[in-house]
Amino acid sequence: MKNIFSYLLMAGLAFFTLACSSDDDTPSAGSARVNFYLVDAPASYDEVWIEVLALRVKVDEDGTDDDLNDNDDDSSWVEITYDESQPINLLDLTGGNSELLGTEDFPEGEIDQIRLILGENNYVIKNGERFEMKTPSAQQSGLKIKVDEDIHGGMSYNLIIDFDAAKSIVEAGNSGQIILKPVLRAYLDEISAGIMGQVLPVEGQPVQVTAQKGDDKMNTFTNANGNYKITGLDDGLYTLTFTPNDLYNITVKEGVVVAEGKITSVEPVMLTAK
Repeated sequence: MKNIFSYLLMAGLAFFTLACSSDDDTPSAGSARVNFYLVDAPASYDEVWIEVLALRVKVDEDGTDDDLNDNDDDSSWVEITYDESQPINLLDLTGGNSELLGTEDFPEGEIDQIRLILGENNYVIKNGERFEMKTPSAQQSGLKIKVDEDIHGGMSYNLIIDFDAAKSIVEAGNSGQIILKPVLRAYLDEISAGIMGQVLPVEGQPVQVTAQKGDDKMNTFTNANGNYKITGLDDGLYTLTFTPNDLYNITVKEGVVVAEGKITSVEPVMLTAK
């Protein structure tokens, strides 16, 4: 989507991905290196800007899940400061785009959870007008995302945080207030399944792509070339809905098969004009 910190700290707000890397800059045998990326799902705004301050990461070296030991003073929490001074436009983080929030080495163990810490400079642009977003008090301690993923010494990983802007922005009735209630998810890239493809013609943009299985829905937008990609999906049969601008018809494609750990490539979809 356009310039931002994409869907809040390829998101988003929850869910994220850890993927092994063959990079020469590998950590020591006793440590695991984790790159934290943000991706986004779309929303019906021109721009969605969030101010990301930091990530807090809780790693259990013994691999146990201790929810009782979940306070901010716990020494197992590591804070990673986001170095950029400008907010992130979540709508830029679609079509395979992502924002690197930071990189850190951790002892071998299990990433229990992360917390995304936001500032107060969060707003949307709609029809060329700026609207401030009221943010939750939870931003002070961080927006909690459960992870429960093992990391191994000597390996490098990519951890993806998907911020669903469409589900995270609430317009409060007649008050005119816009409230940010972040919906986030995280998943491991090395085992992540997904769907990718292209929607043409580009004159139909913006095109929202929705992948649905049962009650579960995941969204994204096509990029400037009409390409899209949705990852972090469970295996199964999905229905894809392509919602273009008002000059073109909505197109639905059923029975798209997603296999575990695989990216399904869908044939290009051709929109029809009204």
